[in-house]
Amino acid sequence: MKIATWNVNGLRARIDYIRLWLEDRQPDVVGLQELKVTDELFPHDVFEELGYKAVTHGQKSWNGVAVLSRVPVEWIESGLPGQSEYGARLIRARVGTDGDSVDFTTLYCPNGKNTDHDDFPRKLEWFDALREWAAGFIRAEESVLLCGDFNIVPTGLDSWNEEEFHGSIFHTEDERSRMRSIIELGLSDLYRELQPREQAFSWWDYRGGAFHRKRGLRIDFLLGSKRIVERLKSVEIDRDFRKKKDGLTASDHAPVIAVLDEA
Repeated sequence: MKIATWNVNGLRARIDYIRLWLEDRQPDVVGLQELKVTDELFPHDVFEELGYKAVTHGQKSWNGVAVLSRVPVEWIESGLPGQSEYGARLIRARVGTDGDSVDFTTLYCPNGKNTDHDDFPRKLEWFDALREWAAGFIRAEESVLLCGDFNIVPTGLDSWNEEEFHGSIFHTEDERSRMRSIIELGLSDLYRELQPREQAFSWWDYRGGAFHRKRGLRIDFLLGSKRIVERLKSVEIDRDFRKKKDGLTASDHAPVIAVLDEA
């Protein structure tokens, strides 16, 4: 099973680019973030033509998440309990068939803006709520995966300039401790499972030639339970799809892709 996560930075703006990626990479399941479109306007027909069924939790102009699947998919829940005022940021589904299914959640975590902004403590509260919610179902013997844009740089290795940015947004100990608390529930960062010392990024600012100057951050993650790690064959940050394709502009995030063995 090939599983991916991708912050597309606007579904309607990126729909032709996403189509190219799906046709080329052929993932089985994709968690999408930052749709910026309501459920009513989600282009199900476009994805059905490519063999994907979608379950969505959308929002006008902001946020929004979805799961695309070309294997059976069953919606479980939408929204982080108690955090609805922070927008459409989480959807959970079961993907796959009996005996080879994954409890799959995609999420778009709050940005926080900066450490002096009112959104920063709210971001930390959101992560506390996420941990409490996830603790209810993460089990080592189950195939559980949380993926998405976490808007946290977990270690200095994941930042192009940790020395300058340490203590600033995405790089604070308050954020990093929240990330660790979620992983300590029984999850692993799949990229780090296979690339423990590689410096690689999943997001680059559009400005200042950041992508070509290798000035990025790794903030997009596939977090898997022990059972997922046992099935893990490969994982990559798909940098090639952060580049323009056929005149189409990419998202500022690259997809992250993992391949799992059959259960």
